[in-house]
Formats: sequence, structure tokens, C-alpha cells
Amino acid sequence: MSEALSLSQERTQLFTDIMDGKIPKRVPVASNFAHEFAIQYAGKDLKEVQWDTTDLEASFEKVCEDFYSDLLSVSAFRMPSFYRILGSRNFVMGSNGFLQHPEVEGLKLEDYDAFIASPYNCILERVLPNLYPELNSDPVTRSLVMAKAFKAYTDETNNLFRIYGNLIDKFNYGAVTLFAAFCEAPFDILTDQLRGFKNITLDVRRIPDKVEAAVNAAIPLMIKMGTQVFPNKYNATFIPLHMAPYLRTKDFERLYWPGFKKLVEGLAEKGMRSYLFVEQDWMRYLDYLAELPAGTVMTFEYGDPKTVKDKLGSKHVISGFYPLTLLKTGTKQECIDKAKELIEILAPGGNYFFSFDKAIITLDSVNVDNTKAVLDYVANNASY
Repeated sequence: MSEALSLSQERTQLFTDIMDGKIPKRVPVASNFAHEFAIQYAGKDLKEVQWDTTDLEASFEKVCEDFYSDLLSVSAFRMPSFYRILGSRNFVMGSNGFLQHPEVEGLKLEDYDAFIASPYNCILERVLPNLYPELNSDPVTRSLVMAKAFKAYTDETNNLFRIYGNLIDKFNYGAVTLFAAFCEAPFDILTDQLRGFKNITLDVRRIPDKVEAAVNAAIPLMIKMGTQVFPNKYNATFIPLHMAPYLRTKDFERLYWPGFKKLVEGLAEKGMRSYLFVEQDWMRYLDYLAELPAGTVMTFEYGDPKTVKDKLGSKHVISGFYPLTLLKTGTKQECIDKAKELIEILAPGGNYFFSFDKAIITLDSVNVDNTKAVLDYVANNASY
């Protein structure tokens, strides 16, 4: 067996052991760099490379060469081309080269009943023309715009998958992905793309019955969206969690949790694992997370690692907690010591892999040398 193949298999085994509830030979590392970081780190122009992706693979390669990870460490979630064709209001390229998500209202207040009756039809007929003005036209023009946008989307996606495949082969990454599909909690999709933060906050107080009905209507749609093309218990569907920390507990219990739990359970019934980015502070909701199907993967942004380990670590796979802010402001030794501290808390008993508390998006958000030092330390020293 070649050394390269052996390394890839070893890295794969680290994560499959975790997914099987076994203790791997060492703590695996899953670093997560956004394409914006990669472009900046390679010294390329952020705006140019996102529109002409000729240099994208070389930018990704430089990150893979310089930063340790057992899984593919860099990805592009959204590219701007198809959003520009659609005249997008919900994702807009800023002058600094970063795709922004402004506050939008895709679903009007008067459209709640239509959404509750048929979410899919309502999104096609009412939401998309609101979010993408180029679709708010006559049928022929609308069809041509959609065809152009879908062609741009498939071209970008196919190119990214080609790059990912090349990088996985070249750098012998493990054959496990935590991003095999993507969806949102039903309440979050209602907030992020349909009503907006301000409107949903008002709706929760003024028309909670309709909010609850809309969340329930969105559940099947989110299960379908989160279904992997090739279901695999070692891969996962990525679900970023947004609104729960901003809700009163009683609103969370009624409007957020039931739909979200049904989503994760629905995916599990189809043989799919969920990978949750537990955004902001979920400490008051840990007992709820404990109810999710065993083996759910959770990366925590904030909170008390020991409490999370005690409450969830025997049933679920835990990651995160390492603050990017420390990579920016701390000394190299302080950064390494923080990694040691988290590993001592989270690694015993297994069900843990190392990652930072969020994806690294901008070059100036971290000290590069500190980041490399922490990843190298964990790769060479972290055991269970």
C-alpha cells in the first residue's frame, strides 16, 4: 500500500471510528477555511477571483499546503455569478469583495396563508420574485433568466467539486464529508430568507399561530433539501442554527424546537447524520439537544465546554469552542495552551474532534502563525 493511500485511509478511519462510537487512535482535526480567506492568503484579488475562478484551485492548494487538517480544509459556499444574474436582494456582493446577506423580506405578511397551504408553490410564485427581481417578469424572460442562473450555478458547482476532488487526492484527506448536504431549521429558513429578523420578531409576538403553522409547513421541505444524494452514515447534512439564542425560552419551546427536532429525526430515519453549527450561546438548551438522535455532530461557537461534555458527550459528537479571537490576539504559547485545555476537557471518552469555533473567513481575523501552530500541535500531540 502506498504511503499516500495509507494516510488517507488512516484519516478516514479517525472519523469513521468517531461516527461508530469508537475511540480513534488520536484526536482528528477538521479545520475550516472559507474561500475568501484562501484567496486573500494566496495574495490574489478577492473580487477578481470570485468572478473569474481560474486561480481558485491554486488559492485553495496554498491553504491545504500550509494548514493541517484531516479532512478537506477549504470550501466555497456561495459564488456571486448566479446571484448577479438573478438580481439578488438576499445575497449581494459588497464593494469589499464579500458576499453580504442583507435583511430581506421574501415572504410578505399577507402571504403567510399561501405558504402554510403550499410552501413550495408559494416560494416559486411569490418569494423568489421578491428576492430575485430579475424573475419578476413575463414568463419568457423569467425562464431565460432562470436558465442562465442555473447554468452559472451548475458550472460553478461542478468546478468546485472538481477542485475538491483534486485536493482530496493530492493531500490525502479522509473520505468523510460533514457537508454532504445543507438545509436549515424550519424556523431559521422562515427567518433568514422569508420574513427577516425584524419581521419574525414581531410575528412571534403578534401572530404566533401563523408562525407555528408556517414552521410546520416547512419541515418536509427542509427534510427534502437536507437529503443527501448518496446517504452515508459517515457523512453529514450541515445545518447552521441561527435564531434560537435570540428567542425567549417559551417561544423556543413552541416555535423552534419541535420543527427542528422533526427535521433532524426525519433525516436520521433516512439514514443521514446531521452536523449542527450551534451558533451563539445554546447553554440553556443543552437538555433539548440531548434528545436528538445519537451521533449527531455539533460544533459549538460559545458556552462552557465541560458542561457540554457532561451533558452531551456520551451521546453526540462534539467539536468547536476554540475562539478565533485568541488566534488573533494571543501569543503562540497561549494559543497552544488553549488547545491543550479544550482537549483535556472534551477528548476523554471519545466523541470529539478538534475544530475552531467558526470558519475562518478573512485573513485579518487570525494570526496565521498562531493558527498553523495550533493545528500542528493538535495533529502531533492530541490523544484521548
